[in-house]
Amino acid sequence: MAKNLVIVESPAKAKTIEGFLGKDYIVKSCYGHVRDLSKSDISIDIANKFKPHYEVPADKKQIISELKKLSKSAEVVWLASDEDREGEAISWHLFETLELDESKIRRIVFHEITKPAILKAIDNPRKIDNNLVDAQQARRVLDRLVGYELSPVLWKKVKPSLSAGRVQSVAVRLLVERERDVLSFVSESSFRVVAQFDINANGKKYSLKAILPQRFKSEAEAEKFLKECIGADFTINSIDKRPSKRNPAAPFTTSTLQQEAARKLGYSVSQTMVIAQRLYEAGKITYMRTDSVNLSDTALDQAKAQIDKLYGNKYLKIRKYPNKSKGAQEAHEAIRPTYLENLEAGADNQEKRLYDLIWKRTIASQMSEAELEKTSVKINVSTNNAVFEAEGEVIIFDGFLKVYSESSDDVVEDDKVEGMLPPMKVGEKLKLVDINATQKFSNSPARYTEASLVKKLEELGIGRPSTYAPTISTIQKRNYVVKEDREGKERAYVVFTLKGSDVSKSNKTEITGTEKAKLFPTDIGMVVNDFLLEHFSNILDFNFTAKVEKEFDEIAEGLKEWTSMLEEFYGPFHKDVEKTQDEAKRATGERLIGVDPVSGKNIYARIGRYGPLVQIGESEDEEKKFANLRKGYTIESINLEDALELFKLPKSLGDYEEKEMVVGVGRFGPYVRHNSKFYSIPKGNDPLDFTTDEAIDLIEAKRKAEREKLIKSFKENEELQVLNGRFGPYISLGKENFKIPKDKEPNSLTYEECMEIVKAPKSEKSTRFKRKKS
Repeated sequence: MAKNLVIVESPAKAKTIEGFLGKDYIVKSCYGHVRDLSKSDISIDIANKFKPHYEVPADKKQIISELKKLSKSAEVVWLASDEDREGEAISWHLFETLELDESKIRRIVFHEITKPAILKAIDNPRKIDNNLVDAQQARRVLDRLVGYELSPVLWKKVKPSLSAGRVQSVAVRLLVERERDVLSFVSESSFRVVAQFDINANGKKYSLKAILPQRFKSEAEAEKFLKECIGADFTINSIDKRPSKRNPAAPFTTSTLQQEAARKLGYSVSQTMVIAQRLYEAGKITYMRTDSVNLSDTALDQAKAQIDKLYGNKYLKIRKYPNKSKGAQEAHEAIRPTYLENLEAGADNQEKRLYDLIWKRTIASQMSEAELEKTSVKINVSTNNAVFEAEGEVIIFDGFLKVYSESSDDVVEDDKVEGMLPPMKVGEKLKLVDINATQKFSNSPARYTEASLVKKLEELGIGRPSTYAPTISTIQKRNYVVKEDREGKERAYVVFTLKGSDVSKSNKTEITGTEKAKLFPTDIGMVVNDFLLEHFSNILDFNFTAKVEKEFDEIAEGLKEWTSMLEEFYGPFHKDVEKTQDEAKRATGERLIGVDPVSGKNIYARIGRYGPLVQIGESEDEEKKFANLRKGYTIESINLEDALELFKLPKSLGDYEEKEMVVGVGRFGPYVRHNSKFYSIPKGNDPLDFTTDEAIDLIEAKRKAEREKLIKSFKENEELQVLNGRFGPYISLGKENFKIPKDKEPNSLTYEECMEIVKAPKSEKSTRFKRKKS
């Protein structure tokens, strides 16, 4: 056996590192966390200083058994998990679970998987940092306490199967508040005036666009101004040229990489982290969970050599960036390529694109500023006091822009001219082509994307690099938030145009409000948020959540004892939980939206057991009517007219084969019910407009698909069938499905052979699999 056992977190990392070490080393993966709090109970002894009870999950027991065996025969065990708090905790859990002798363990860390980095780590081992372990334990225990005590309150007071979490609930709050800002926003219109001129200079014809700085509130004011400009002279009053510089952005941290990958590559936050993890484990980039913008001296030397080689010395400007995050603890360096001389890297297109982004950002951060010349021109109007303005920008020296330019989530109406303005001089009269006064509307606050939510969380000091992606994934999985595209709506607007001596008016339309990959809180997300904000305001308080993160940092630095921090938090929190359990009313988000014109009863929108609905009648009424909210409606936005439309369903579409066809909307969307069977109506079809013929076609199409799916059935048991599935033939019995052994021909299977496969002992049932909901 090898003298040295090196334990890392992933098999990909193990494979890379094993290539760097000699025959005296064996590198094994523990596949992430090896112990955690039990899922079946709270697993925290609150009375005994919050002592956590950890257990090895079933899927890790074989791995632990193998590592125990290897560690006993090894002279030295090198714990080489990641260098952040999670990684430190994994090393500690390995030490405890494998029952290692402290004298034979070495803790090593590195932020890049390269041979020099690994060998340097081996030469500089240390002990497990118990402060970092305590900080991770404090986070894990506090989050378990919050989730374990809050979730039952939500089950009782809102709806079964809900959950709450310290960071996730704050993230949902941000989205709910933004959604309400959007829904309550009242757009105001004004008229933006743009003039187009022709300029003749040096025998050439140029165009010049100029903007009137002020806007007009009404149509009358806009039209009046254009009429005043009929026959006016337009004269250049001033030309101002001034140099400016633009600096490159700092190298990537976790959050800035997530933001830029979303803007430039269209990657989700979790997708970015998965791809970055693969690049890191393959030794292509440094550690991808970091809030540091620092680059090592080695990296700066590499950048200097590459910039000089590729672009020349005038493009080089080595600089160090200050860390915005106080005590940036997740890693010691920004995300960068391990070897900047590698212009390309990655096993697939996704990896290559992300690597290219990281390479460009790193190189650009060490390049010269871009030198610009900005030109501002003011143009007088002879018939009034108005002054048009034209702005242009030209790049004198591209500097870092040769490689990379940072994107932005902000949408700004740009009145600048890209490039140089045409030749002109003060006092010159311009030839007017036309003036347009176009009605523009103020925009509501922008809904969050995944990337802009990460940016906001970071600004508020909530969460850390390792928590952004899991938080955003969790709130979507729990259906508090949905990420989706939404179509815009048509809006009319007015344009006045002055051309020659004539002012004309035209009515036009535009599509507004189109949303792409935005985060929308669901009705249940909004109701849960309101309930938590009412009864647990401190948990959802941004300052409190940021304060907790700072306390974790203090524990990691050895400045605070972790159990005392938990004691300070838990006492008041537990009292709030008990009080809310006893005194709080049930939360449904109920909203009165009007009166039913037929029955005269009130109509409410609220959360029901299976989701949002509208209801005719009071809760205590025996004869209430319900209708599920369809996609596009929310409890807060639905109006009386829309609600009455929902009550038109379910409705009869007539008989087919002497059985009634009914169209309705259920938990899983619109459907047609016929002879006790349900047929899902395809997306894009409005169930209210669904016709009898369409329903019959839907039924027959489903029957045809089922006939083609059926390979064989058996008179001995009608529930036993051989079917065709997405991944090939299989056996179905009741709600369970079974794979067919490769040596069996599906068409020739007998009843007895099928039952043998179904009744095979559990140890042989690698063939068994669960049926997914259709």
